[in-house]
Amino acid sequence: MTLLAHERYCDEIAHQVGLLRSVVTSGADLSGTVPTCPDWSLEDLVRHTGGALRWVEFIVRTRAEEEVPEERVPGLAGPGTRGDAAVLDAWLTESGEQVVAALREAGPDTKVWSWAGILNSGFWARRMTHEITVHRADATLAAGLPYEVAPDVAADAIDEWLQIVEFVQRTAPHDAARELRGPGRSIHLHATDTGPGLNAEWLIELTEDGVAWRRGHEKATVALRGPLTPVLLAFYRRLPLDAPELEVLGERELLEFWLERATFG
Repeated sequence: MTLLAHERYCDEIAHQVGLLRSVVTSGADLSGTVPTCPDWSLEDLVRHTGGALRWVEFIVRTRAEEEVPEERVPGLAGPGTRGDAAVLDAWLTESGEQVVAALREAGPDTKVWSWAGILNSGFWARRMTHEITVHRADATLAAGLPYEVAPDVAADAIDEWLQIVEFVQRTAPHDAARELRGPGRSIHLHATDTGPGLNAEWLIELTEDGVAWRRGHEKATVALRGPLTPVLLAFYRRLPLDAPELEVLGERELLEFWLERATFG
């Protein structure tokens, strides 16, 4: 498993911010509920995403050595006026520009705090890439707009999610992740629309010692097949398993069991 280049992550954050901005300015109802995050309106979702970008910018720019309280981050909550797409768009634009500038200046190896034990700015470049990629899916689905993501980014998002599952199992033994332990069960993810160079297939094994995974085509207890973007969205619980683009082969209950418990990160 190879990470994308740091500059690739920085470029993608900028790209994803631009795409999220297009949702904000599309005329979509900012007060409408986001179906995949039903506690949020579309504006709440955008504020959460932009606030996360500003929080990370502050961590990277100040070379923080410990977790930063949100109240210390200027502008994190977003504009005081609600329901104004132009104001929200301007704030989101600034949020994206600030975090990309901080990450580019730091490079991938600058030492900073993170919650996952990977103490460098490269961790945050990757994390924010996938944070905004997935939340943009929430926004576009809420607005009824089409969604697509570059294959290398989508595949890396699945890799990162699996690494988060591994991390939580090691560090939070009382989390729901503990229920993912046990022998003889496995999940195969198979993207059907990518070339062999990307190797967009995964085998996830649920073992007594925790989750183990690797890229590749192997037989499993259950398989989820479909184009890479729908596979990504289903794996992040943004698309139902019975979506027409997807096919589930084998013990569907195991895949549902995974999706119910791998809800962190």
